[in-house]
Amino acid sequence: MSEGVKSDLLRSPERLYDGYVFDLDGTIYLGDDLLPGAERLILKLRELGKRVVFLSNNPTKDPEMYAEKLTKLGLETPVSEIVNTVVTMTQWLRENHPDAVVFPIAEEPLKNSLQDAGIKMSEDPKEIDIVIASYDRGFDYRKLQIAFDAIWFHGRAMLVTTNPDRYCPFPGGRGEPDAAAIVGAIEGCTGAKCEVNVGKPDPIMLHTIMDLMDLDAKDCVMSGDRLYTDIRMGLDAGMPSAVVLTGETTSESLAEEPEENVPEYVLARIDHLMPQDLREELGWQDD
Repeated sequence: MSEGVKSDLLRSPERLYDGYVFDLDGTIYLGDDLLPGAERLILKLRELGKRVVFLSNNPTKDPEMYAEKLTKLGLETPVSEIVNTVVTMTQWLRENHPDAVVFPIAEEPLKNSLQDAGIKMSEDPKEIDIVIASYDRGFDYRKLQIAFDAIWFHGRAMLVTTNPDRYCPFPGGRGEPDAAAIVGAIEGCTGAKCEVNVGKPDPIMLHTIMDLMDLDAKDCVMSGDRLYTDIRMGLDAGMPSAVVLTGETTSESLAEEPEENVPEYVLARIDHLMPQDLREELGWQDD
């Protein structure tokens, strides 16, 4: 929870939307705790018949794991409301490169999803068509060498990524390197550029969401804590967007951003996404 937020920065919606798209880490929960107001907001939106979808760029969990986590935290959630980069990478490969041989620098959820989809995987650089740079806490020099050989030495593989995040946030302000670190290592030694990103802010993820919700972007609101992924995706799509100051973005960093990067709404906490008159009617008080 951000403290000392200047009130002139804060702007809540004045109306309800048909659909609500939420980032997870830093927006709905942080670590193993729901953030203030998250539970009552989601429950009320569902009660009102609004479409709710949760998004994550984190490919170290599959949708079932996210649904299970939210449910354990007290927010019962069906798998059908979860979209993450395990889903979008698998879908993108099936639609665009179904016969490709891929080398996933990734953890088990993505590998399992690719295997279930019938996508061939290999560690032989002579066979690899696509190197997937993902959030991989088991990344080592051996994997870097395979990627290097497939892309640079054999000159046959393209580089793609699940997500462009530099780090994954932890409670207490810490974090750990995310997929951007893997992409940077491969780009640094091969001179190649990452050609495709299937996470926020890329339209690939947005199209997946809109197909799931069966709504127009203008009728939904995107909420998240990161300007360069969550909010960028919404802004680029013409989707009303709300940055919440409970994760990466702070009031200080927001004040330094160019106007074109600042979304329509700025929230001190996620339940302020509910219009103020409705919050008052419901008797909601900040913790």
